[in-house]
Amino acid sequence: MQKSGKTLIIASISLVVLTLTAIRLAVADSGSDIFKLGDRIDFLQQKLSNHNSLDNSESQETIAFLPPQPGQFEIIKTIKSDDLTPKSVVYADPGMFFVQNMMYEHSIAVYNRQFEQVKKIADHVNLYKFGHRDFTAEKYKGSPVEAAVSQDGKFAYISNYRMYGPEFNNPGHDTCLPSDQFDPSFIYRINTENLTIDNAIKVGSVPKFIAVSPNGKYVLVTNWCSGDVSVIDTDTNQEIQRIFVGRFPRGITISPNSETAYIAVMGTSDIAKIDLQDYSVNWMYNVGLYPRHLILDSTGKYLYVTLNGDDHVAKIDTETGEIIRKIFTGAAPRSMVLSDDDQFLYVVNYYSHTVSKVQAEDMEIIDTITVGLNPIGITYDPKTRQVWVACYTGSLVVIQD
Repeated sequence: MQKSGKTLIIASISLVVLTLTAIRLAVADSGSDIFKLGDRIDFLQQKLSNHNSLDNSESQETIAFLPPQPGQFEIIKTIKSDDLTPKSVVYADPGMFFVQNMMYEHSIAVYNRQFEQVKKIADHVNLYKFGHRDFTAEKYKGSPVEAAVSQDGKFAYISNYRMYGPEFNNPGHDTCLPSDQFDPSFIYRINTENLTIDNAIKVGSVPKFIAVSPNGKYVLVTNWCSGDVSVIDTDTNQEIQRIFVGRFPRGITISPNSETAYIAVMGTSDIAKIDLQDYSVNWMYNVGLYPRHLILDSTGKYLYVTLNGDDHVAKIDTETGEIIRKIFTGAAPRSMVLSDDDQFLYVVNYYSHTVSKVQAEDMEIIDTITVGLNPIGITYDPKTRQVWVACYTGSLVVIQD
């Protein structure tokens, strides 16, 4: 009895530790209805206000186009709308921006360079028509999280945090365990010419980040709750491999030769390296607490990672695994983007409500600007040198660099 009692106590303590860790990570990545409540209150309060000191434009009218001015780093436009709850914003050539609005609006909004919304794409699909015979309802809803665009610009792939419909009775959430066996979800493929959803691909539970390989052959998706990575063949639009990496996989970046994928496993301090030829996994251990977002430079030599638990951004040599430098950019660095010339990193700091511009070579902070409540997504337009920022509480902020 003493032994079994001791075992029970140890098991209970372990469960508490796991639960507290899960809650901390859930708050760190804030995607579920539970942990979004505070943000939604802030969002509603913000909408009740008739003005905002961070908004430099009272109307939704377009402003005059500003040509690139290197060295400038200032807000030129703030877009607010009742149908914006953006988790991410992703640039697509030529001059489109895909904005994912989660389950709060059930939509993907598409904007142009004139800051106009050209289309609002509802996340409603008929899965049966896309070949998924187990799903027979006329309509299912998703919850768009992240997007990635094919190398030829023809398609945008959208991850859905969860699905809504008759067969989806056990949806995942931010404090999940892989053993919980939650519902699968789907990736949508959008034709960028007519801006319609033309396919849906089944993946794991709570897919979050998504990336297209440089050779265009694969789409990779991190499944937060099932703890694995889906590999999708873009020719067949089918999942061809599922690779387990551990609890809370999040960021993805793929080497220029399309042979190696790096996965930020946010429930750890580690980054997984997946060989995309044989799907074997190696590791970069102890890079920092709760790695979230990853970017490789154009040569594949340097890897940048946001460390959400450490409030730092790290630069890593991919050949040696050496951490070259870590810098503090702000509280809870979430997403980042690299300029097309590899010179600058732009990092959103969720709890500091700022964007930091970092010189990639020496990791020196060039500038930091306040943008709005809870910046969480970011993208870069190489032709205008404009940085678009998604603020989760209901706005898009455009910065001219």
